[in-house]
Amino acid sequence: MKDYNLENRRNVIALVAIIIVVTYIIRLFTLQLLSDDYKKNADSNAFLKKIEYPSRGLISDRHGKLLVYNQPSYDIMVVMNEQKDRIDTLEFCQALGITKEFFIQRMAEIKDVDKNPGYSRYTQQLFMSQLSDKEFSIFQEKIYRFPGFYVQKRSIRQYQYPYAAHVLGDVGEVSTGDIDNDNYYQAGDYIGKQGVERSYEQQLRGRKGVQILLRDVHGRVQGSYQQGKLDVKPIPGKDLTLSLDVQLQALGERLMEGKIGSIVAIEPSTGEVLCMVSSPTFDPRLMVGRQRGKNHKELSRNIWKPLLNRSIMGQYPPGSTFKTSQALTFLSEGIISPQTAFACHRGFYYRGLHVGCHSHSSPVSLIPAISTSCNAYFCWGLYYMMSNRSKYKSVQSAMDVWRDYMVSMGFGYKLGIDLPGEKRGLIPNSSFYDHVYNGSWNGLTVISIAIGQGEVNLTPLQIANLCATIANRGYFYVPHVVRKVKGEPLDTLYTRRHMTMASRRAYDYVVAGMRSAVEKGTCKAANRADYLVCGKTGTAENRGQDHSVFMGFAPMNNPKIAIAVYVENGGFGADYGVPIGALMMEQYMKGKLSPTSEKEAQKFQNRHILYGSANR
Repeated sequence: MKDYNLENRRNVIALVAIIIVVTYIIRLFTLQLLSDDYKKNADSNAFLKKIEYPSRGLISDRHGKLLVYNQPSYDIMVVMNEQKDRIDTLEFCQALGITKEFFIQRMAEIKDVDKNPGYSRYTQQLFMSQLSDKEFSIFQEKIYRFPGFYVQKRSIRQYQYPYAAHVLGDVGEVSTGDIDNDNYYQAGDYIGKQGVERSYEQQLRGRKGVQILLRDVHGRVQGSYQQGKLDVKPIPGKDLTLSLDVQLQALGERLMEGKIGSIVAIEPSTGEVLCMVSSPTFDPRLMVGRQRGKNHKELSRNIWKPLLNRSIMGQYPPGSTFKTSQALTFLSEGIISPQTAFACHRGFYYRGLHVGCHSHSSPVSLIPAISTSCNAYFCWGLYYMMSNRSKYKSVQSAMDVWRDYMVSMGFGYKLGIDLPGEKRGLIPNSSFYDHVYNGSWNGLTVISIAIGQGEVNLTPLQIANLCATIANRGYFYVPHVVRKVKGEPLDTLYTRRHMTMASRRAYDYVVAGMRSAVEKGTCKAANRADYLVCGKTGTAENRGQDHSVFMGFAPMNNPKIAIAVYVENGGFGADYGVPIGALMMEQYMKGKLSPTSEKEAQKFQNRHILYGSANR
């Protein structure tokens, strides 16, 4: 007779044994074939994959003067699987000049996958970066006593001059966001943070290489694996040639000392930015090395915002420089002719509305209106455009035509400069005013936009681009700070000509008005005997002291430079804008300042504006 209980027990035991065997088989299969942990562990014992970082591309100015270069530095790397608490921590810390607390904290940060995504105990991790030659030599003597630690040769950026910080930008350690956005990077890598270092990161960074080294059972490097046949050599980054003239940049930063504002100069025939000054500024050399984080924090906390690139991020009322765009629009639309004259008795008066103006002859036609910067003339022009029902069916229709002219001149949207952070400014349209005034408004309601006040806001770059467009008599190229990338063509965005809606005839009259302003109007301080200058002042109203604005170009025919100067709380355009702009144009046109002009430059360098907390 069979013992069925015993038979059942045998079956159960056999089933359990089968399950255990199958489980082990599946686990082994997973470890060896599906998971790379086993392979990594095996490879880490036999091979050391050493990353070779490429040299970052050099940056030069338009005349070939070196602005940014590389200097050797050294990173301390650690493989956690090899380290395994096998070192004398105190001796290690003494060799690097760090505290034990820092060591413990740093090792914990490396193992924290939230702070160090992609962490693996089998691969090299950054422990400490940017050791100097002196620091490295001390550590190198004892490195054999610290298993699991290696030295990685790198380079750090060096800035030749204390100028153009906002254009050049800086390089810093990658963030978790950078790693998530581009798998090229891993923890400890460096990336461009601002300026051209950021916008041209892919060209500047090059491509990393890998050296595969063979190790013995004790982890000691025996040489290259397969004589280096599988190594990948690094590809250096591409050099950049900027359009900046470093001497012009230096003068601009001198002249803007103790002032808040911007200077932007453009070569009209190409759109190349000759200088871009944002004040206050800072020395780009502060953003290098292990002190970068500390210095950046101090600059970011400064109430005057030196990290802000006001040339492309500052949004200001353009003041009377904007009248040139109004003249172009009114002429092209047939609202006025060059001979049209309007009366001005210290301002615009109509239906109880008054817009003030300074004293000058009356009535005035277009060219003297530009020359004397008559407010009344352009207020009348806008009023007649907004009120013209034979041409526009409604004030909304007229406003949208006006808006289209402004947009065609590069206002209201980003121009597309090759720098991060550009702002668009503001050009209102009919929908904007319909929302503000519930559909009940007319030309008088918005009259202030005719003189560059009210809702109109432009960046200094846009003002400079307006000047370059007038210099070209009706077209512009998107402004750009990089002139050439070694080994590749310039983006077609910067070589395409952009035509405005205004007529060539209209530009000729505006140029004549700007020339008259220099000969006998508000820009007389910019007049030169050896080349013809055209200019337009602006005085932008503000809660406190008015802003001083100037735009100009030279020479009048075949212009080489167009410039915009914006000095916050500088008063009349002639107080700061004109003399600073004139000095900048002389520097570029002549290659240097005359002795008399140099004295003038020193005077403006030492002429500071006292800003209060309300001006921040």
